[in-house]
Amino acid sequence: MTVAGIEHPSLSAIKRAFPGIRMQATQFRGQTTLVVPPSKCHEILRFLRDDPECDYNMLFDLGGIDYLGYPSPQAGRFAVVYHLLSYRFNLRLRVKVYLDPSIDTAGIEEDPALYLDSVTGLWPAAEWAEREVFDMFGIRFRGHPDLRRILMWKDYPAHPLRKDYPLRGHGEREHYQQLTQAK
Repeated sequence: MTVAGIEHPSLSAIKRAFPGIRMQATQFRGQTTLVVPPSKCHEILRFLRDDPECDYNMLFDLGGIDYLGYPSPQAGRFAVVYHLLSYRFNLRLRVKVYLDPSIDTAGIEEDPALYLDSVTGLWPAAEWAEREVFDMFGIRFRGHPDLRRILMWKDYPAHPLRKDYPLRGHGEREHYQQLTQAK
């Protein structure tokens, strides 16, 4: 089925199930991306997993993107991308949701606009990937069973994959104790 010039079997099912929701679909080199609103992201992902016409039973990747300084305008500064796989139909679908911060992103302050519902209840494998997105980008996931840093130490002063994070850091290297190897 073709929706807005993009051919992917799941798009028509999604359009029928969510008729009043504005979504955008793009395709590049045979890979389809569906951009969904943050408020409906979890509901759409649940539909994609549970609907027998879609049956995306595997979340094989989840990651974050910072579009600060990107040449073409985006719907938000940050994006969370879910890569789904349907074994039954041998289909892949990328679901992307944009988030725009409401406060300055240079620090570690919790931003109420950078929240999404956790998908660990849908795909348990999302647990570590959501923790990584939280740790590196500061995007928090409501309902996550163990949302704490996974790559940086507990008191790390920022989120290092944000593009406004200084290359030399915020002084954490100067205070880090170096260990010497015994000879």
